[in-house]
Amino acid sequence: MTARLLKILQFPDARLRRRSKPVEQVTPAIRALAAEMLEVMYDEPGIGLAAPQLGEAIRLVVMDTAWSESPDAKRDPHVMLNPEIVAREGRQVSSEGCLSVPDFQAEVERAARVVARWTDLEGNPHEEDASELRAVCFQHEIDHLDGVLFIDRISQLKRSLYKKKRSKALKLEQGA
Repeated sequence: MTARLLKILQFPDARLRRRSKPVEQVTPAIRALAAEMLEVMYDEPGIGLAAPQLGEAIRLVVMDTAWSESPDAKRDPHVMLNPEIVAREGRQVSSEGCLSVPDFQAEVERAARVVARWTDLEGNPHEEDASELRAVCFQHEIDHLDGVLFIDRISQLKRSLYKKKRSKALKLEQGA
């Protein structure tokens, strides 16, 4: 691990609401950011992380839906530039959480199956037909690139309760 890990922005940070710009060229800085994003994702731990969660408004996502905290878990990281969902089908409801929305999980309805496209760091195009957890992760992370959080996809009442709880927690942190 590097000596410093980038800090994950947390709700209600306004930078999480920015729409990200496409990655036009793979530079050493993009490669370094992708590597650090993977470190942060595994360190937190999580299975996906989008560049806007680290304050970078670019269309870059890292994912590893096969990984777990088990000591013998294998890593299968994917770095995705300019990912997009080109097809959606069906519905599924699953519990979601987010590294940028601390201490909260909620049931979210999403497409049951998606077809996602992206380019890797070598410029190779990819297309994947994903379902279950992987489909949810694609949708969740690509939402971040558009300035959307999973709490935007839950009822107004649940979102309001979370906002009040978060506001109270932030006031306590600032007073400490």
